Amino acid sequence: MDKTPNQKAWFLVLPVLILVAFSAVIPLMTVVNYSVQDTFGNNEFFWAGLEWFRELLEDDRMWDALGRQMMFSSIILAIEVPLGILVALNMPKKGAWVSVCLVLMSLPLLIPWNVVGTIWQIFGRVDIGLLGHTLAALNIDYNYTQDPYAAWVTVVVMDVWHWTSLVALLAYAGLQSIPDAYYQAAKIDQASRWKVFRYIELPKMAGVLMIAVLLRFMDSFMIYTEPFVVTGGGPGSTTTFLSIDLVKMALGQFDLGPAAAFSIMYFLVILLISWVFYTVMTNLDKREG
Repeated sequence: MDKTPNQKAWFLVLPVLILVAFSAVIPLMTVVNYSVQDTFGNNEFFWAGLEWFRELLEDDRMWDALGRQMMFSSIILAIEVPLGILVALNMPKKGAWVSVCLVLMSLPLLIPWNVVGTIWQIFGRVDIGLLGHTLAALNIDYNYTQDPYAAWVTVVVMDVWHWTSLVALLAYAGLQSIPDAYYQAAKIDQASRWKVFRYIELPKMAGVLMIAVLLRFMDSFMIYTEPFVVTGGGPGSTTTFLSIDLVKMALGQFDLGPAAAFSIMYFLVILLISWVFYTVMTNLDKREG
C-alpha cells in the first residue's frame, strides 16, 4: 500500500530557509552585483563587467596579502594541531581533574576576539606590558610595532594561545570515544606508547582532527580582529592579511566594486582550499580504514 506523501514537513524547514536566505544568499548576491558594477555615489551604478576581477589578478598587493595569509595559516596549523594533540594526550581521562582541565581549556575560547587583541597589545608593550617589560629587562629587542619579525611572532603566539584549546578539546573528545578494550589488547601485546598512538589513538581521532583542521584553517584564513587590534596590519604591510586588505579597500578607500570582487575571490579561495583539505583527509581516512 502506497503512503500518501506529506509535504507539511517543509513548513518546519521554511523558517531556516528564510533565515539562511537573509543571512547568506541575499548578501552574497548583493556582493556579486557590486563586483560587476562601478559607482560614483548617489546610488548610481554603471556596468563594469569583469574589469575589477582582471585588475585584482594583476595587482601585486593582493598576491602579497595572499602569500602572507597562506604562510600564517600554514604556521598556525603546523603548531596548533600537534600541540593540541599533545595536550589532549596528557589530559586526565577520569577523576575530578577532568572537569577542571576542561574548564581551563575552554577559557581562552570564551574571550571575544577584540578582547584577545587588546590583551596581547597591552601584554607586549614595553612600558606597561608584562611580556614587553620582561624582554626589555633581559636586553631582548622586542617591539611588535616596528619590528616585522616581532609582529609576526606576536600574532602567531596570540593565535596559538587563543585557539589551541579548540584542537585539544576536539582531540580529547576523540580519545574519550576509544573503548578500553583497545588499550587492554595493546597492553597484552606489549605495544609501545608510540604504537598505541599510531595504530589506536590517531585513527580514532582522524574524524575530529579533520574537523579541527578545517575549522582552524578557515578561522586562520579569515582572521581580522586580533592582528588589526595588535598591529593594525603593520609595521608597513607585514601583517596585512587578506581580510585587513579587504577592509582597507572597502571602508578606507570606499572602492565598493573592487572590494566586492576581492571578497568573492577571497571566498572562492577559502572554499577551494577547504575542499582540497576535506578531500585529501577523507581519502586518507578511507585508505587507513
